Amino acid sequence: MAGRCPACGCTRLFTGYLRVAPECAVCGAPLGQVPADDGPPVFTVLIAGPVVVALLVVMESTMHLSMWTETAILVPLTLVLAIVLLRPVKGATVGLMLRLGIVKPPTH
Repeated sequence: MAGRCPACGCTRLFTGYLRVAPECAVCGAPLGQVPADDGPPVFTVLIAGPVVVALLVVMESTMHLSMWTETAILVPLTLVLAIVLLRPVKGATVGLMLRLGIVKPPTH
């Protein structure tokens, strides 16, 4: 989740916002061969969704705001939560999958 190589913790896990480095420059771990493509967005939605829904319930029951005001608050909040959580969730997923040995076979 810290954005470091899950095997050694020395180098960066990402070369871009979500692009995983092909391999660790220090320990040679095959970071780019970990198939963490669809899981992180799903996990991000499963984390951010209940937070936004709980806030919606609290806002509906206590503040009695208009639908447009709630939308103006919750849509940007949802986007910010998704953007902020996606990278650490992907890092944690890559780390877990690497730890469990779930790696794509090398292509020759």
